[in-house]
Amino acid sequence: MYGLFGTARLNGVTPEAWLRYVLERIDKRPVHRVHDFLPWNLADTLAATPVT
Repeated sequence: MYGLFGTARLNGVTPEAWLRYVLERIDKRPVHRVHDFLPWNLADTLAATPVT
């Protein structure tokens, strides 16, 4: 998880927003499409907020 949070930050995505997005939608996604939830694939979808 630490690595995914760091990757989210590097891609301009707030880790909390990314995790919330994934947890709300993962049960509706086919297993072969899980890669759609990687932070770099969601960078355009999630509004980036400043990370301190």
